Amino acid sequence: MNFQRTWAIARKEFLHVVRDPRSLGMAIAMPMLMLLLFGYALTLDVDRVPLVVWDQSGTKASREFLSHFTGSRYFSLRGYVDTYADIERIIDNREALLAMVIPRDFSEQIEAGKRVPVQLIADGSDSNTATIAMGYAKAITEAYNQQVMLHQIQRFGITPPRQPLDVRARVWYNADLESRNFIVPGLIAVIMSIIGAMLTSLTIAREWERGTMEQLISTPVRSPELLFGKLIPYFGVGMCDVVLAMLMGRFLYHVPLRGSVVLLFATAMIFLTVAATQGMIFSILAKNQLLASQLALMGTFLPAFLLSGFAFAISNMPIALQYVTYIVPARYFVVILKGIYLKGVGVSLLWGDIALLIVFATLLLIVANVAFRKKLT
Repeated sequence: MNFQRTWAIARKEFLHVVRDPRSLGMAIAMPMLMLLLFGYALTLDVDRVPLVVWDQSGTKASREFLSHFTGSRYFSLRGYVDTYADIERIIDNREALLAMVIPRDFSEQIEAGKRVPVQLIADGSDSNTATIAMGYAKAITEAYNQQVMLHQIQRFGITPPRQPLDVRARVWYNADLESRNFIVPGLIAVIMSIIGAMLTSLTIAREWERGTMEQLISTPVRSPELLFGKLIPYFGVGMCDVVLAMLMGRFLYHVPLRGSVVLLFATAMIFLTVAATQGMIFSILAKNQLLASQLALMGTFLPAFLLSGFAFAISNMPIALQYVTYIVPARYFVVILKGIYLKGVGVSLLWGDIALLIVFATLLLIVANVAFRKKLT
């Protein structure tokens, strides 16, 4: 391969990128916009669940029980109701997701040491949030139950027995269980998949559409030189997007970066090569800019979003889909990003995923070269 001819093609493509400020602006602005939208909108944390209460008891005991809910960050009291019809209307209007019904004899039953049925009604149209909110409510109720039992035991002068187990839970790598800390690193992989493929999906197709490919073919430039020359400028733009995404993750979302920045950039360069080469293959096959960009979007966004483990756990997927995820390069980069960002691990633990990305990059470059030569013939 002649590097002088490769650089000439890269310089030509670079001038084309610079002279098209709208495309360059989109290439820079789109990742930032996606990171802003997904970073703020895509959260798995459930806080301030709107709650309404039908307190039929209206006693000190019922208000104390309710204070356990209003005093937590998980629930937000939106008001009191007096009938089931009010509960139905408020949930139908989406003013509350959870309703609590405290019975009339709540205080008397508590004082007598009997079981008291407290009803929780959740809006199942948002099943995920409802399930999490019900879990929070049950945990708070369990804590209240223990408090009441201890109080009753102490009232009779009995020393409460010690619990046989003392569970001391501790979460590593993401102590506060902030969903943003693992969403943002995974989001960088998804954005790089889309941007890398979209940028290069127009390069070869544009030459065919404008009729300039015949001029390139008539020059001494060989197909590998043409492919590499066209990849280089967009590779540089993609790495600028990586820097922007890292800065936004650090200073906007405050995601900790515990691992090596050098390793992060090195693996990002390998993955960007994979994504950009995918876009180049779509461009070679389609020979049409619109079709190539649509293929790039469909062929990268959906697998990276759904099958990489970024949004949904791969272990929870059907077995057949779990096998499909092995051919999604973003799966390996998501593991690498989470390992570097949250765990601070290095090459000694990530070498398997890095090696597979290198294999993907090599195979895709070979496929792109073969497909381009076939199109020329």
